[in-house]
Order: sequence, then C-alpha cells, then structure tokens
Amino acid sequence: MQNLYDLTIIGAGPAGIACGIAAQKAGLNYVILEKEYLVNSLYNFPVNMTFFSTSQKLEIGDTPFISHNEKPTRKEALEYYRRIVRSYNLNIEYGCKVESVSQTETFNLKCKDQTISSDFVIVATGYYDNPRTMGVEGESLNKVKHYYDDAHPYIGKKVLVVGAANSACDVALETWQKDADVTMVIRKNHLYPKVKYWILPNIQNRIEEGSIKAYFNSTIQRIEEKHVVLKTENGNVRIENDFVLAMTGYKPDYNFLESLGISFENNTVKKPLLNTSSLESNIENLYVAGVIVSGMNTSELFIENTRHHGQKIVSDIVKKKRKG
Repeated sequence: MQNLYDLTIIGAGPAGIACGIAAQKAGLNYVILEKEYLVNSLYNFPVNMTFFSTSQKLEIGDTPFISHNEKPTRKEALEYYRRIVRSYNLNIEYGCKVESVSQTETFNLKCKDQTISSDFVIVATGYYDNPRTMGVEGESLNKVKHYYDDAHPYIGKKVLVVGAANSACDVALETWQKDADVTMVIRKNHLYPKVKYWILPNIQNRIEEGSIKAYFNSTIQRIEEKHVVLKTENGNVRIENDFVLAMTGYKPDYNFLESLGISFENNTVKKPLLNTSSLESNIENLYVAGVIVSGMNTSELFIENTRHHGQKIVSDIVKKKRKG
C-alpha cells in the first residue's frame, strides 16, 4: 500500500463504499481503511435477518440490488456489496485499524506499522461496534449479550430481552418461536410506537395472551448468574434467568471522533458539528459520512438516507482541489 493519497476513507461499510465509488469516478487517488471485514456491521447482523428497507433503497453506485423478495436478507446484502466492490475494484485495505490521526500539511493516519498521508479524510465508521451499555451490576457476565445472532442457543432457556424497539421485539418473537421462555423488560409503559407494522401487532398479541411476559415501566436492577432483579412500579422482582439479550442500541465511537478534534452540537444528541451542504466537520478537510452524522439519534439515519453522502462530500473535495 502506498503512503500518500488525495483521500482516505475510514470504514468499508455501505457509506464508506459509496464514498469510494464517488472518489473513483472523480479520479481521486483514494484508499478505504477497514479494521475488520467488508460491511462489518452487516456481517455481524443476525444470521436470518431481513432488512426493514427494500433492496432498491439499499442500492449504491447506480448498481441494481435484485433480491428474491421486496426486503432482502442479510445474506443477499452481503453478496450485493461484495459484488459492488469487485465490480468497481475498490481500493480497500482490510485489517487496518486507524489508531491515531495527526495533522501537519496533510492528515497522517497511523495504521498497522505504517503512517498514511492524505489531503482529505472521510470518517464513515458507523456505530454498531459500540453497544449502549446499561450500567448495571452483572452486565459483564457471559450470559449478557449485546448482539443477537441466532435463536438456536436459546431453545428451552429463560431469556430476558431488554428494549422495546424493532430489534428487541424481533428478538423476543424469534426466540419465543424457537421455544425459549421469553420475558421483556421495557422502560416505558408502551412499546416503541414506530415498531414496524408487520411486527407490532404480533408482539402485542403475544404479550396480551401471556405467551411473552412483559414488565413495563421497569428496568434491570441487577444481573446474577441464575437470576435477574428487576425494578418495577410494584417494587423489585427477582426472576430466574439464563440469558439477557440487551437490545439497547448502539452509539458512535466518541473516543475516536473526539481524538480527531471533531466538535458536537450538544451533550445529549452529540451530533458531529458539520457543514450541512458538504458534511465537512469543524476540522478543515475532515468529513463525516453515514449513520454517525445523526449522533446518538441512531434511529434517524440508515443506509437508504445516507447513501448520497459520498457524492456530496467528493463534490466538495473536487471543488477545493480545482481552486488549488
């Protein structure tokens, strides 16, 4: 790998790929640095997951995404993005975690045992690597999972699902259908009202009939090896438990973003402070792309409404280069 580029893109998810395609079409000398696998977040999604978006809304690089059904599966999405990378022959360096970024006349990115220099940088790191922890005693036990893969390990087990949004409802239903004894703990007095229309009635019916138990207005007080203590509106309740599936969401890697010098709009939502027309941060020539643009509002942006970020950013970079 060479050491000097016009543009370095951090992250090979859909947003990073879209940025790479835009850079290639614009004739920029670029590299995409990925610390793990291509579309790593999608790779770590549940094995049998079906997207909420249609295949058409997941398309990038003017490349059609043909799936068997309107809403594609994880397997189909992985194949689609692999095909795009092959088709465009994108310049991606895998296993290259950016450890630090400094700035002299250019950006200097330390990766592996080398330093890569770049005039422009796009951060497209997503947020799936960083679960929102609950901050309760026992959360570090092996029985607590912040990622869900497949229902099979939970057959015949007592499972507590934490959360009330799409992922939590989906996980509760799937594990219950595979004969897990499922309980949900929900902080508010209702499920998230924007749960997908084909999921919401099903989970509501299962709760109403008692097939899936639910504690509303409740939180986890403590996690033990064989039990979980819940704080409910009627006092503490201790229930038997084998696994806790904490579908509490994810957040951007703020330690990394702050190390770059990026500023944020406020301390609650913590959206990166950006030029809305170019997505340039408060650091000149440093851009942010993809879902991390929404900060902690992770239900605001998805692949379908960030896939244009690459073109927007690269257009701004090309303008700057023309001005010299």
